Amino acid sequence: MATATARTIPPPSDKPKNLADLVERLGDIPLERILLQAPPGTATEQDVLAARATPEKRLCELVDGVLVEKAMGTRESWLAVLLIHHLMTFLEQHDLGLVLGADGMLRFFSGRVRIPDVSFLSWERLPGRELPDSPIADLVPDLAVEVLSKGNTKKEMARKLRDYFQAGVRLVWLVDPKSQAVDVYTSATKKKRLTRNQILEGGEVLPGFTLPLRQLFTPSRRATP
Repeated sequence: MATATARTIPPPSDKPKNLADLVERLGDIPLERILLQAPPGTATEQDVLAARATPEKRLCELVDGVLVEKAMGTRESWLAVLLIHHLMTFLEQHDLGLVLGADGMLRFFSGRVRIPDVSFLSWERLPGRELPDSPIADLVPDLAVEVLSKGNTKKEMARKLRDYFQAGVRLVWLVDPKSQAVDVYTSATKKKRLTRNQILEGGEVLPGFTLPLRQLFTPSRRATP
């Protein structure tokens, strides 16, 4: 796992010149995903926790002192849960680690909180094979999964990929519900696209795990009797 020193990155050397500059740095995300609970550039982990504690239970990532609300949808949630089911079934037979869901907050760097839709952490990355008793765990997963929503942008996901691999993530799956495909990343720039008729594999991170993507992109309704 990356050391604490390796996971320390300096803050941006300059402040955004204006709102357009800020939005560009965040990956041209929709404006409604930028929360003003704290002035942009000043938000902290306490603001992340405060946003989750509101009646709306807003899940926000912390990026350069800015609260960025996660883009989520009903179908995206279904796919994340279905993928967790398949991973948990595999891990019941192969004691390799544990899985977190879409509200598992992780501190990737100082001042950088990410919340993958699904995370797998090997036992080697969990001291004492236990999760820390902290609302934001200082942990980096072996596998991070993002289920793309309409509110996500290509630039935003490219920045997330850089964060993930710089922090020490070994494997990233970007699940695209629209095209029913999964992009498998082993670095921020190296990917392989799998379509509905292919099989998703765990590689060195989850050796032996296989999932025909037809089982993931199954209709989200019960067949008529």
